[in-house]
Amino acid sequence: MTATHTATPVAQPATPASTGTPVRRWLRLAGRAVAYLLFLVAALAALVLVVAPLATGSQTYTVLTNSMAPKYAPGTFMVVKPTPFADLRVGDIITYQIASGKPAVISHRIISVGTTQSGERVFTTKGDNNSLADAGPVHAQQVRGKLLYAVPYVGFVANSLGQTNRGAVLPIAAVGLIGFGAFSMVQGAWGKKRTKKESGQGA
Repeated sequence: MTATHTATPVAQPATPASTGTPVRRWLRLAGRAVAYLLFLVAALAALVLVVAPLATGSQTYTVLTNSMAPKYAPGTFMVVKPTPFADLRVGDIITYQIASGKPAVISHRIISVGTTQSGERVFTTKGDNNSLADAGPVHAQQVRGKLLYAVPYVGFVANSLGQTNRGAVLPIAAVGLIGFGAFSMVQGAWGKKRTKKESGQGA
């Protein structure tokens, strides 16, 4: 009689679920994308709101009224760069003291240039949303600078700090924003490295 040997199947040890499933890979890719996006946003915010004003010697202000709406609505963050009075022209938006030597300022557009009886150059200004020009002429000693650029809504946050606190807070904010962005980017890179390592172990 011929004996027939039947091979007994060998049970394979259970393999833990792979860490590289499509869902987990997608989540990690999404996490890295968010990290890089946060870094870009933080870097851009630091550049526009902090670094550029400091680098150009500009002052920052917040629009409080509707006189320059709709383009410069309340809450707009304005970066105003000191500019020689002689270089200012019709159409420029300037920030000037309402009363010379007093802290209160206003940001309106130059609509005409004139001279006083003594030959002094002066400006007539007007808010874009106002029907009438400002009452008095603007003299050189009143002008704080010319609008360099503006960012909507951010002024509400800046205004909460107070004008006197901004000088101290802005450098700290710049370091914080850039640091947060760098941390997000490093975190994303570390996650990518860990994903590759786990994929190699599960192969």
